[in-house]
Amino acid sequence: MTSETGTTTSPLPLPLAAGHWEIDTNHSEVGFTIRHLGISKVRGHFGQVDAALVVGETIEESSITATVALGSIDTGNPQRDEHVRSADLLDVEKRPTMTFRSTKASGDGEEWVLEGDLTIGDVTRTVTFEVEFGGAVDFADNRKHAGFEAKGEIRRSDFGLNFGGADALLGDVVKIQLDAQFLSPA
Repeated sequence: MTSETGTTTSPLPLPLAAGHWEIDTNHSEVGFTIRHLGISKVRGHFGQVDAALVVGETIEESSITATVALGSIDTGNPQRDEHVRSADLLDVEKRPTMTFRSTKASGDGEEWVLEGDLTIGDVTRTVTFEVEFGGAVDFADNRKHAGFEAKGEIRRSDFGLNFGGADALLGDVVKIQLDAQFLSPA
């Protein structure tokens, strides 16, 4: 790796053991926030997520994949959730999942940037997340637990989710917050 000054630097090692880390679904959440009528925010989360973290020797050699069941949306209002699942919005019959596959990771210490392809239905777009590494600890299950928080945003219109126009009833921008805990290889 070459720095801006032209000197060669070696990639920083990661503070996690190399290998396949699995998500701890009991301590992870995919949340979102969207504007309603431009005057307030609706918050929610998806209850079913599966993810795998492959840790390499460096951050550049690491990757993550995730699949979210769109039908598991929960905004705290069952009637609204049914409408969101319908063909008006997510259309979970045609688009049952949202998937993410990382393509690039960079950073060091506790602050990283993760870039990847997000697919909803048959539309794939590049998204970027700011990632904070919360640390890693040994736990009673004899595995190391590592925590991460990631924040990013997408536009509904980029994925063909245009109910109510781009900014009429619902805002076009959806802010995403991920809180994830991963378990070291067994």
